[in-house]
Amino acid sequence: MLSNQILHKAVQDIKRITGLECAIWDMKGICLVMTNERMTGFDGAVSTFCEAAPTVAAEELLFRIEKDLGVFLVHDDEDPCYVLVLKGGCPQMEMAGRLGVSQLENLLFAYKEKMDKNRFIQNLILDNMLLVDVYNQAKKMKIPVELRRAVFLVESKNEGENLILETLKGLYATGTKDFVTAVDEKHVILVRALENTDDYPQLEQMARELVDTLNMEAMVSVRIAYGTIISELKDVSKSYKEAGMALEVGRVFYADKNILAYNELGIGRLIHQLPASLCEMFLNEVFEGNTADQFEEEELITVYTFFDNNLNISETARQLYVHRNTLVYRLEKIQKRTGLDVRVFEDALTFKIAMMVADHMKYMQSYSVVRR
Repeated sequence: MLSNQILHKAVQDIKRITGLECAIWDMKGICLVMTNERMTGFDGAVSTFCEAAPTVAAEELLFRIEKDLGVFLVHDDEDPCYVLVLKGGCPQMEMAGRLGVSQLENLLFAYKEKMDKNRFIQNLILDNMLLVDVYNQAKKMKIPVELRRAVFLVESKNEGENLILETLKGLYATGTKDFVTAVDEKHVILVRALENTDDYPQLEQMARELVDTLNMEAMVSVRIAYGTIISELKDVSKSYKEAGMALEVGRVFYADKNILAYNELGIGRLIHQLPASLCEMFLNEVFEGNTADQFEEEELITVYTFFDNNLNISETARQLYVHRNTLVYRLEKIQKRTGLDVRVFEDALTFKIAMMVADHMKYMQSYSVVRR
């Protein structure tokens, strides 16, 4: 059914065009909107009118005009749904009523079509449809099947999911190529149609524009992930799942980034897909039964800065404002605990991967606790 806001605008438009006072009742005899409070005095006439409504076919127009009062029935497909009442002196009362009914029925049709498309995209994203149904419904709704697309998954860092949804709908949900929807309370999904010349640099630019737009217009801070480019409608769920994985990997390994691309996750994507048993075995092997929590914050800052400087001791010491010997001492402490000399590339790589695996395990443990 239509919202009261839409109905209110409809009756105001009818009054402005015809000069007649206007009100709309539902089939339970409740007045929903009106242009004049005196219109509530026709409750009895509307109730009597509604009793005859079920006997009238949808293709017929049921109306009653007595002096300066017109009562008209509005259908939603084949079901009566509203009663339109017009009041005032007008020789064209019947024509005004017919036009008002037509406007309301067209609004109902447009609303249902919009909701049908929204449900279609949600079911498509969640893999709730057979392939034959995807093509049949897309044809019915005139949605292009073969078109380059990518899925952007928008996650709010704070409250504001409704603002994000409405903002993106205003920007993109105006045709049959782009779609905006939400499948849970925390994420908004944009299925964006692409030009033939668009590639991943253009996707990165689109994501940056989304971040800036939502920050400026909706005043919300967001993190955006996107999947790979697809060429057929049936693969929308694939791109969506990739965007979802990019968000999860980003929470663990790239918390400082607000734009995450599935095809640029690096080793984080591999670690994220490792089974827990294999991760635990690897950590026990590297840390010899200890945990990654054994390292102090100062030690971790030292070793990560060392990695960022490509294992250059002099440059790392300069950035940390410590003596070269102090830096070597800290690195040797790590070697004594793990047997890994991070000054050697192979050991540095092992340590880096082990710490990433440890972060992944912490995230998975905290995620399982939250789900319980």
